[in-house]
Amino acid sequence: MESSTSERVELPASFEDTDMDYLAQLIADMLERLMVHNDRIPLLPESLTRFHSRSAPNISVLDYLRRIIRFTNVEKSCLLLTLHYVDQICARTPLFTLSSLTCHRFVIAAIAVSSKGLCDTFCTNSLYAKVGGISLSELNLLEREFLSAIDWRLTCTREVLQEYYINLVRTHSSGTFVIIGPQSPTMTSSSSDIDIDSTQSRSVSPSDTPTRSIRHRHRPSPHETSAILIDTSMLAPEAPVRATLEQNMAFAALQQSRDTPSSEDDRDQTRDQPSQHQ
Repeated sequence: MESSTSERVELPASFEDTDMDYLAQLIADMLERLMVHNDRIPLLPESLTRFHSRSAPNISVLDYLRRIIRFTNVEKSCLLLTLHYVDQICARTPLFTLSSLTCHRFVIAAIAVSSKGLCDTFCTNSLYAKVGGISLSELNLLEREFLSAIDWRLTCTREVLQEYYINLVRTHSSGTFVIIGPQSPTMTSSSSDIDIDSTQSRSVSPSDTPTRSIRHRHRPSPHETSAILIDTSMLAPEAPVRATLEQNMAFAALQQSRDTPSSEDDRDQTRDQPSQHQ
């Protein structure tokens, strides 16, 4: 007990005051758990998007976030908005999954879009692409698809971002983070409501206990995508559609690349890994 107490990391009540690296650790932990859950969902042709890589990049989500923070000077609100975008897209496009094949491209597109929507100063797409390890033309395509997927709803309230922050601290897999200091009424009202859908975003374990959810959704099965926090019931999901010819061709190419690795796959993997930009 003494050792676990000494390892606890105390965080400020407001996300604006927390250390940037701690925030990156919290977000990466949530995204990694989503990836673990969603990687178990069978990949279908109709679920393929421009965010899908042929193989998972050889860089962890945390290291990827740290790289983005280092070279783009991203705002904390933009990092938290990434989680809000996950919920939005999952609500509108049920077949989309944040997996090891989609997470990195999703994150760099989300950072680029949110920075332009919220910040007075932001980087060029050339820099975002270089930091993210993709080509400029690919980032431009990702940005257009991303904006369409979220219906150009780039922002949310500060209160929503604060709820994401609290939820990340409360559900962190290590349990080492704790919020200290006075909290606003919004932050302390109904702790079970603050932990909205946390059971959906965590990987299922025997120690998980159901919590009350605003959306009253059941715990996801291995074949259901997982979202994070906010009430997206007001968002109209897209009607399921059959796979397009482009999706079927991309799916066939993906399956072939997994069965018979080629030099093209090697180039794709190299592209997925951010180059060392000094």
